[in-house]
Amino acid sequence: MTSPVTREAPVTVRVFTQRFSSTPRGARLARRLALHQFDRWNIPYGSEVSDAAALLVAELAANAVTHGRVPGRDFELVLTCTTGLRLRIDVTDTRGERRPAAATPQPLDEGGRGLLLVGALASRWSVLDRVPVGKTVRAELDLDS
Repeated sequence: MTSPVTREAPVTVRVFTQRFSSTPRGARLARRLALHQFDRWNIPYGSEVSDAAALLVAELAANAVTHGRVPGRDFELVLTCTTGLRLRIDVTDTRGERRPAAATPQPLDEGGRGLLLVGALASRWSVLDRVPVGKTVRAELDLDS
């Protein structure tokens, strides 16, 4: 007896990769280009997903520039969109050591809330070691079909 053939909807994976200078200007440019790319992938500018993803890119890029900077080395942004399923944001820097877990920021502290923001916006996030040196911070957003 033969089993019936079932067809699944095709899955399209789109990828955008770019290196940026490890400067505040590079971080701003990463966010702007990410917004443009999201719009090209039918994630409209100003939508909830676009705004959340732009904040994630901005925070991860700012962290790469502020905490992961090695003079003369760039950081890399990789955006991956699996149609209808997931948007993944990877920001890679060349500083290998991970920062120790910071204490919960006090109400009047000027910093220390970046990864709390990432945790609140992303469906999942993690820090991955990069071979031979560096680390990648990955944030994922689940998309509605």
